[in-house]
Amino acid sequence: MSLKGGRHFDTSQLKITRGALYLLFAEIGLSLVFHLSSAASRIRIMDFATATPTQVWREGKVWTLVTSPILQVEFVSLLFNGLLLWMLVPTIERWWGTRRLLMFALWTSLAGSIAGTLVGLATGHEVPIAGLDPFLYGIIIAFGVLYARHPVQFFGVLPMTGRQLMFGIIGFVTLFVLIGAEWEQGAGFAGAMLVAWLLSTGRWNPRLWLLKWRQRRARSHLSVVDGGKGGGRSGPKWVN
Repeated sequence: MSLKGGRHFDTSQLKITRGALYLLFAEIGLSLVFHLSSAASRIRIMDFATATPTQVWREGKVWTLVTSPILQVEFVSLLFNGLLLWMLVPTIERWWGTRRLLMFALWTSLAGSIAGTLVGLATGHEVPIAGLDPFLYGIIIAFGVLYARHPVQFFGVLPMTGRQLMFGIIGFVTLFVLIGAEWEQGAGFAGAMLVAWLLSTGRWNPRLWLLKWRQRRARSHLSVVDGGKGGGRSGPKWVN
């Protein structure tokens, strides 16, 4: 596509990437089943799939830490999540690759669910931590780190840099939590944002830790054996 002045617009940047599409289908699929179900069915789905303080920490439904992020119980939030998955997430996926993006989604979503339900356990509020919101706020943190000076148009209107977008979203989320006293949701967002910052800056790298652990484990199985044949031969006689 050509623009005025001979400039060309790369239409490939408008295409959603594979990892973002996986996340979009997962959230929309389960969420639409929820929204189109009867009231009784919705209760059963929430009992099985959503992470709440009681279900995670008292009933032992730890699988909800993984299923809850792909269940969005608010339809408006589902539309907003879909917009970010199409507009912003592919940019990060093109930088990192699909596998790293999906692992980022897993770690940030787990951090959000764990932090939110723990605070709910402390406050005594049975608030479900659901939807990809923690992960998507984490993506904005990653964008601010990786594209700190990159110019962006916020919803095509307000010009800013990636870092300014990141700080603006942090300020917005903080204001939202303080005004609404949404401490459980705020803890979930904060936990996901912190993990996102650690992952995107390289200060926390689970994959590197796994590789180092495997290396140490492999070394522990090595042994030194006598490689000499005797007879007074000179030279090294010990080999691995």
